[in-house]
Amino acid sequence: MASLCPKPCIVVDTREQHPWGFDLNYVDMVSDTLQTGDYSLRFHEAEVCIERKSLDDYVNTIIHERKRFERELERMRSYILRAIVVEASWKDLYDHNYTSQASPSSVFGLTCCLMVDWDVAVHFCDNRFIASRVCERMIRRYAENIEKYAAQAREGTLR
Repeated sequence: MASLCPKPCIVVDTREQHPWGFDLNYVDMVSDTLQTGDYSLRFHEAEVCIERKSLDDYVNTIIHERKRFERELERMRSYILRAIVVEASWKDLYDHNYTSQASPSSVFGLTCCLMVDWDVAVHFCDNRFIASRVCERMIRRYAENIEKYAAQAREGTLR
């Protein structure tokens, strides 16, 4: 049965060099400049922030660009849905399938720091396709529950 509600619209940051494709049966897409992150939900850009990373980019960012990345994490604190989606698996990380000389142990530790200290979900997906599906479903789920999140935010009971 078709929904009477419009499809959620995923905003892709204009600086995204290799944007994901999404299932246009379920979402619409638009390109616009985002303050933080690579993907968001149209008209809720201050609530939804998803950062896309390849494994090399992820490792480089958390190891070698840490100070700059911490400023981004600070901006992400105000978002209701904030996540980093990595186009690789935990096994790829463990097996050191990236170019940096950083040890997998260091990257694991810093990833746990992101999740615990910064309260940012980090999703390791097996590949680019799975990563795009995870991003799409998170945004769709958020769109389905916007009213609930708004009420929780007003009540101060959100997370």
